[in-house]
Formats: sequence, structure tokens, C-alpha cells
Amino acid sequence: MPKKEKGKSHSVRPVGKRPPAWCRYQPEEIEALVVKLAKEGNNRSKLGIILRDQYGIPLVKPLLGKSINQILKENGLAPSIPEDLGMLLRKAAGLQAHLEKHRGDMYNKNALQTVETKIRSVAEYYKRIGVLPPDWKYTPTAISSR
Repeated sequence: MPKKEKGKSHSVRPVGKRPPAWCRYQPEEIEALVVKLAKEGNNRSKLGIILRDQYGIPLVKPLLGKSINQILKENGLAPSIPEDLGMLLRKAAGLQAHLEKHRGDMYNKNALQTVETKIRSVAEYYKRIGVLPPDWKYTPTAISSR
């Protein structure tokens, strides 16, 4: 019999905003670690996972008072477009390349339309909050030429 609960696997972030007593890293060391790992080519979500799993740093913001994204912006390592939008653009490019070879694949044609809709809605959000410039526009042909 399936469970009635839906959604996340009941994982909850730590309640307190203060840094935990067991964390042995100083704020300067954490910032240097973030910069070093970002220079190695890791994206923001991967940085958080590496810091948590390999270095035992639960959350960066309570320890430093600023997020990973703010640290990357200060050091000039932040990407020009947000990570989630970049992943959607990459997925759309892959689907377009597939559809150029297999024009009759209606399932992937539908998937491409769904991804392009997500790209447009995410881009509208980022334009509204000022992350993307107001004249930024998604063009499928420009993406497939990468």
C-alpha cells in the first residue's frame, strides 16, 4: 500500500542559525575552500555537496554570513547565467541535436517544448529579480550551435 506522504524525504535543515560547535573550520578557511573548489570547475550545487560530505561543513551561510553565490561573485567566479537556467539550456541543446537526426521522434519533440517552456518561465523570473538583463532572450538556434 503506498504511503500518503508526498514530496521530500522528510529531511530537515538544522534549526539554529548559529554555527555548530563541532565544525572545526574558520570562516577564512571555508571561503578559501569555496574559491579553490570553484576554480576546479565545480558548480554551486556541487560545491555545497562537496563541503558537506568531504569537509563536514553543514551550511556555509551560518558560518560566514554570506552564501556560496555571494562568495563566487566577490571573487569573480560566478557564472553569467544562473545554474538552473544553464542546465535547462544544455538539456534543450541536447534535445535539439537529437531531433535534427531523428525528426519523427514525437516524444522528444514534446520534451523539447516542455524544456523550452521551463526556460522561458525561469528566464522571466530572473529578469524580474534583476539577475538577467531585461533584453535577454532565449533563441533555440543560437543554443544548438554551441
